[in-house]
Amino acid sequence: MKPIYYPEPFRIKSVEPLKLLSRKEREERLAGAHYNMFALAARDVYIDLLTDSGTGAMSTEQWAGVMRGDESYAGAECYYRVQETAKKIFGLPYLQIVHQGRAAEKVLLPLLLEGKKYAIANMHFDTTRAHVELAGARAIDCVVPEALETTKPYDFKGNMDLARLESLLKELGAENVGVVIMTVTNNSAGGQPVSVANIRAAEKIAHKYGVPFMIDAARYAENSYFVKQREPEFKNSSIEEIVKATFEGADCFTMSAKKDAIVNMGGLIGCRDRALFEKIKQRTISYEGFVTYGGMSGRDIEALARGLEEGIDEHYLRYRIGQMEYLAARLDEAGIAYQTPVGGHAVFVDAKKLLPHIPYYEFPAQALAAELYLEAGIRACDIGSFMLGNDPDTGKQLKADFEFTRLAIPRRIYTQSHLDVIADALENIKERASGVRGYKIVEEPPILRHFTAKLAPISAK
Repeated sequence: MKPIYYPEPFRIKSVEPLKLLSRKEREERLAGAHYNMFALAARDVYIDLLTDSGTGAMSTEQWAGVMRGDESYAGAECYYRVQETAKKIFGLPYLQIVHQGRAAEKVLLPLLLEGKKYAIANMHFDTTRAHVELAGARAIDCVVPEALETTKPYDFKGNMDLARLESLLKELGAENVGVVIMTVTNNSAGGQPVSVANIRAAEKIAHKYGVPFMIDAARYAENSYFVKQREPEFKNSSIEEIVKATFEGADCFTMSAKKDAIVNMGGLIGCRDRALFEKIKQRTISYEGFVTYGGMSGRDIEALARGLEEGIDEHYLRYRIGQMEYLAARLDEAGIAYQTPVGGHAVFVDAKKLLPHIPYYEFPAQALAAELYLEAGIRACDIGSFMLGNDPDTGKQLKADFEFTRLAIPRRIYTQSHLDVIADALENIKERASGVRGYKIVEEPPILRHFTAKLAPISAK
């Protein structure tokens, strides 16, 4: 059966030229980057799937907003527009602009984790985990076991394991847990959705033990679309209604607006408690800038206000998720395993299954990412043991639950032809998979090492 492609609900108004380097040039560039995909120059990349964060194409309305942006230091008009729009969408009374998601984490998490030892999440993403550790606590993942079976479909693989959550709160002592975090969609599990029923149940458990419940809302719109498709209670609900249901029990949230709000820069913090909000504002002033601009230019704030509304348009979301489904269907035809059903912002290829001869400590997901660049100039990234890093207490390499090579699709950027190039490249790599080598780290920082570490290929044995 031919894969279904849902056409773009827009037309292209401006284009940017791309160039595919020769194989020899790609080999030279990758070696010069010490085999770290983050160290490649963007001009040397043909199809860039490194991240969907801040890489989308803004609309004509957003670009018009850029021209209308109010650059006043305090009380700019665009600040009030974001406040009005975000309060209407999320339903929380207190909102703070910051420049991106990790800034939101830097501001909020130390407040929640002060004097605490642990944060529990369905799964922490890399910057969340790092900010938990920087606050002196430890991050514990608590995803449902169904997520670990990558080739077996399950509607809500991003869900929290509720029984384990309650068990952890008892074993660790709820007084030692600073926050329970629900990441929607669950990026580290493969961009997998979380059901509203699971969100409600996790919130009740957290509150039963007196622990704040936080949502990592980077991909809340994509999660809401999956809920509409898969959760019977919401099949006739609008995306806006599902978003409201998602956040109704949350004490606070952090958000990288560079994903579902389709902007190049921006983030939000939301909360219900006024006393906490006052602390958030003071930390924002110290780290980001005055509260009404939060480290953002007025033009970017105006684009954010418009992007929040565009990101929850159901026609756009059908096309957006449809791109993932099309690429996944091509991989099905080729017999290439990925986290199934496909996630919202990326296809997470199961590198452990494609490269079974490479052990976790030689980073199969990173090896596949490197191979994709060599094959077709495609830049992807590791969501596996290389990203997970070392145990903060012992310094030993941790073994990730998954070895994913993430193909993150930027919003409103690439066409069906680009997706076919990606699928063809993976098919070619599959044919010679046994010859792909693993990697070793030759230099690394202590935290968030995958951004700047240097690697080298392991010689054939």
